[in-house]
Amino acid sequence: MLPSQAAAAEPDGDVTVFVTGDSTAATYAEYEAPRAGWGQALEEFLAKDVEVVNQAWSGASSKSFAEAGLLDQVLEDIEPGDYLLVSFGHNDSKTDDRSTDPYTTYQEYLELYIDGARERGAHPVLVTPVERRRFDAAGGVRTSLGQYPDAMRQLAEREDVPLVDLTHLSLLRWAELGPEGTTEEFLHLAPGEHPNYPDGVTDNTHFQARGAIELARLVVRDLKDQRVLQPQDTRALGDQIPDSALDWPLERPAGPEVW
Repeated sequence: MLPSQAAAAEPDGDVTVFVTGDSTAATYAEYEAPRAGWGQALEEFLAKDVEVVNQAWSGASSKSFAEAGLLDQVLEDIEPGDYLLVSFGHNDSKTDDRSTDPYTTYQEYLELYIDGARERGAHPVLVTPVERRRFDAAGGVRTSLGQYPDAMRQLAEREDVPLVDLTHLSLLRWAELGPEGTTEEFLHLAPGEHPNYPDGVTDNTHFQARGAIELARLVVRDLKDQRVLQPQDTRALGDQIPDSALDWPLERPAGPEVW
């Protein structure tokens, strides 16, 4: 199906936003709180009639998510007028069977998500991977994702797919917050600070609730600014959202538990 045909497809009922991605977007169980992914917080900034189905899978690459059958599951459920957010890159760079090459197999796998959504009359959106917490000795932000963000940007332009450049947006945020301020958003907890992490934790890749909420705000605001989502589909973009607004289910909703 051509993009113009997909855009013309009639939605069936309320709109659903499906999220495919890795641990930075995933939803976590209550025994892992306050760890959270940005997909877990999206609904805080979307209208009540916009449903979020977060299928982001911890440990997934664009390749392993598809090969595990999770993409097929999403495409079985997606309907005309829905949205498919696609955000991979962290694990595509691993030197194991999840690995893809930025300008060949990575783009080829991403095309499966794009084509699958369009064939069903849904709207694919590429989301570049969120940056890790990396600073140099002078407190300047450092990049860690290699060529994957650029490869996704190139593909988005070639395929005429909306792109949320979360790599760039997150780098701007980490630069603004600095080395100390970012510890409030990444999963940094002192020993005894939270019962789920009695020994504490220092994680410069994953987020606690505050970081997940602010990243979700960045994603939805950019979708609104690009008019991928209409203003009536969004809410609370200027509001302070408490960490307690997030919901942690009893079990993770997608895939096995991979850190």
